[in-house]
Parts: sequence; C-alpha cells; structure tokens
Amino acid sequence: MIDLEWMAWTLPTAVFFAGIAALLVGMSVWQHVSPTRRRRGALGLSTTRGDRVFLGLLASAFLQLAWLGLTPFSPWIAAGLGGVLLVWILRFG
Repeated sequence: MIDLEWMAWTLPTAVFFAGIAALLVGMSVWQHVSPTRRRRGALGLSTTRGDRVFLGLLASAFLQLAWLGLTPFSPWIAAGLGGVLLVWILRFG
C-alpha cells in the first residue's frame, strides 16, 4: 500500500495562490478592456504588461528564495519586499 502525503493548505498558501489567480484574472480583463502596447521602462527592455507581470513574479520568487537561504530573518519581510519589487516592476519596468 502506498501512503501519499498531501500538501497542507495553510491560510498563507491559499492566500498566495488566490492572489496569483486574482492577478491573472485581473490582467486578462484589463487586456480585454485596454489592449497593451510595448514600452521601454527602467529595466531597459521593451515590454508589455504581461511581460512585466512575469518578470515581477520571477524577481519576487528569486528574492524570496535568496532571503530564505541567506538570512535568518522572518520570511514575511521578504514577502513584503517582494510585493514592493513586483509593484515597482509593474509600474516602472
């Protein structure tokens, strides 16, 4: 008999995935209402809104991993910094 362990869906995990889902739904609606156009921002790349969302989520994930691996401080600080980084990339990237 195989004993499978299921992932424990804690409140922070559920909030995280619900937030990502809400972001994707919101971006889809925004794209339908107001189609995006490429622009060059602070990152020096010609990007669309979707590109900036992807880059922001990726940068936030790498920040979180580096924080967990390199510092003894609370991961909630990294989550806050990751959110700030995501908003900055969406706005200025």
